[in-house]
Amino acid sequence: MPIGGDITQVISEPARSLSRPPSPFKLFYSFLLLGVTAFGGPAMVAYIRRMVVEKNRWLDAASFSQLVAFCQMVPGATAMQASTFVGLKLRGVSGAALSFIGFALPSFVVMTVLAALYVHNKNIPAVTSAFNGLQAIIVSIVANAAITFGRSYIRNWQGVVIALAAAVLFGFGISPFLVILLAAAAGIALFWRQPAPPATPSGQHLVTLKPVLIIIASFVAGFLALFLIDKKLFDLAALMLRIDLFAFGGGFASVPLMFNEVVNVNHWMDGRTFLDGIALGQITPGPIVITATFVGYLLYGLLGAVVATISVFLPSFLIVIGVAPYFDRLNSFPNFHRAVTGILCSFVGLLLSVAVLFALKIPWDPWRIAIAGVAFVALFLKVEIYWVVLARIVASVFLL
Repeated sequence: MPIGGDITQVISEPARSLSRPPSPFKLFYSFLLLGVTAFGGPAMVAYIRRMVVEKNRWLDAASFSQLVAFCQMVPGATAMQASTFVGLKLRGVSGAALSFIGFALPSFVVMTVLAALYVHNKNIPAVTSAFNGLQAIIVSIVANAAITFGRSYIRNWQGVVIALAAAVLFGFGISPFLVILLAAAAGIALFWRQPAPPATPSGQHLVTLKPVLIIIASFVAGFLALFLIDKKLFDLAALMLRIDLFAFGGGFASVPLMFNEVVNVNHWMDGRTFLDGIALGQITPGPIVITATFVGYLLYGLLGAVVATISVFLPSFLIVIGVAPYFDRLNSFPNFHRAVTGILCSFVGLLLSVAVLFALKIPWDPWRIAIAGVAFVALFLKVEIYWVVLARIVASVFLL
C-alpha cells in the first residue's frame, strides 16, 4: 500500500478490512482534536489507539502494538512519537509532520497562555496559594512515576543495581547525561545474557531519505542562525535538544534532566519556579515535556517558548522518521537492546533522586504532608493526574 511520496513502504500491507488512509487535512484535524483532550501522560497512547485502530480503522492492532514498542525503546515523549509514527505509516513524512504538529499544537498554545498568566499573576494571593499547594503534590507525582517506571523496567537484581547507582550518582551532583551513558555501559555489561528480539526482514523497509535530509538541513540552518543572532536562544535550543535525545522511557524521563540543567547547572530559575512549571504541565494537554515551553517563555517570552518547544520535540520527530523503518533490525543487535534496558533502569533512580530534591525545596507542614500523601495514594490507585492536580488547586485556594 503506498503511503505517500516521501516513503514507499514502512511496514507490510495492512488487512483489507482497514479503511483508506485519511486525507492530509483529516489527519491533521484528527490529531489536533485529540491533542486538545490528551491528558494523562502515557495514557494518551490509549487515546491514539482508540482513534486510529478502533474508531477509524486506519491501522490494525498488531501494527499499532509494534509502533508502541518502538516508541518505548527510543528517547522522547511516547505519545508524540506515536502520533508521528501513525502519520508516517499513513502518509509518509508529510503525514508524520501533520500528525506531529496537530497533536503538539494545543499543548503549546495552552502552556504559553498559562505561562503568560503565571508571569503576570503569580503574586496574587490566591495564585500563590494554589502553586504552593501544587508544589507539594509534584513530589507525589514524581515518586509515583518512579514506582511506575520501576514496575515496568526493573525485573532483576541487575536493574536494581543500575537504578540505585543512578540515584546515588545524581544525588552527588553527577550530570544526568553522564549517568545515562554509564547506565548504557552497565546494561551491556550486566545484561549480557539477555536475548534480543529477532530481526525483521529488511525487505519491508524501503525509505526515501531526501525529505528527511531536507528537514534536518532546514533545522541545522535555523540553529546556525540562532547561534549568529542570539547566543542565549541558541543555548536554550541546544539544551532542549540534548534533553530530548537522552529522555529514554517517555516524556517524564525529561524531568530530572531538565531540572538539573535549568536549575542546578545554568541557574535560569529557582527550583520552586520550575516546580510551578511542572504543575502547569500536569494540567496542560500533552506530554509533561511541554514544561520546556514554560521555561522558554519565562526566560525569553514568546520567542523563547517557540524555540524551546521546537527543540525539545525535534529529536524525537527525526528519530521516528529516520529510524523507525529500521528499528526492528537495530533492536535485534544484542548490545543495543541491553544498553537501552540499562538506560530505562537508570531513570528509576533519577526520578527517585528528583523526588527527594523537590521535597527538600518545599516548606513542609502537617497540611502539605497530608495532602501529598493523599495525592500519592490517589495516583497509586490510578486516578488521572489532572484530576489530582485540579482538586489540589481548589483545596489550596480555599484552605491554605
